[in-house]
Amino acid sequence: MSATPATARRSWYKRNEIAVTPWLFLAPGVLFFLIYVIFPIFQSINVSFYEWDGLGQAEYVGVRNYEELYWDDAFYTSLRNNLIWLLLYLLAIPAGLMIALFLNQTVAGIRLYKSLFFFPFVISQVVVGLVFTWFYDPTFGLLNQFLGVFGISPINVLGDERYVTYGIIAAGIWPQTAYCMILYLTGLNAVDPEQIEAARLDGAKGYRMLWHVIIPQLRPATFIAFVVTIIGALRSFDLISIMTNGGPFGESRVLSFYMFEVALSEYGFRMGYGAAIAVVLFLIMLCFIIYFLWSMYQEERGR
Repeated sequence: MSATPATARRSWYKRNEIAVTPWLFLAPGVLFFLIYVIFPIFQSINVSFYEWDGLGQAEYVGVRNYEELYWDDAFYTSLRNNLIWLLLYLLAIPAGLMIALFLNQTVAGIRLYKSLFFFPFVISQVVVGLVFTWFYDPTFGLLNQFLGVFGISPINVLGDERYVTYGIIAAGIWPQTAYCMILYLTGLNAVDPEQIEAARLDGAKGYRMLWHVIIPQLRPATFIAFVVTIIGALRSFDLISIMTNGGPFGESRVLSFYMFEVALSEYGFRMGYGAAIAVVLFLIMLCFIIYFLWSMYQEERGR
């Protein structure tokens, strides 16, 4: 017996309602993403082909800003520092994992330990920068007080071009490790206890238990930790601005800070040149984002 027209209409309406409802919920987020993320990206690419001070008439110069970047020593210094940030910042991931494994135990005072290790994550980057600036101070800083115990002369970490980038990175790793620790603590709560028990019965313990049983179950947390850490390393700005303002002699610059200097500081309000730096930084980030999205896609297909 065929359905009546009214029943067919109700069925059609219900099917379309189920299909449309998720898009209605997604629409505000998608709209804001297009307006505040996608549109500014294309706008920055467009501005990078102009010479513009931000107020007057923009002059089209083609790829001249990119040609100037090619010969700019300050750009290569910033790019080099970004790569150093990227490599050393990744140390926060294994450090966060080790701390999370320690805090996942049931020992006396574990809540106090968790609070102490969680503390760097909740404080401002400005506060972190100020604390480490005092820590590195060559006259009264704790670092040089400690070195003095061993008869080592004071080191001006933030004033020496050989050490400054590493000193700032150490300050950045402190809160980043706390963030990775939180991700892994959350992941450890989802570890299957039956797999742990089965591995124990098979004689697995220590390193073998960690490498073959626990870490494979922490892949989602590891993935997020890698994405957030890499993006954080590439867009580092706050600590450099607070601790050295790009010095000494521009040796602590990274791409994001150099972009700010040439576009918005007293160095010249060169919006087009700053946009060209932003485009290069975006392309570097895009390579990592595409890689991570491809990895997610491959993992989902394999399930």
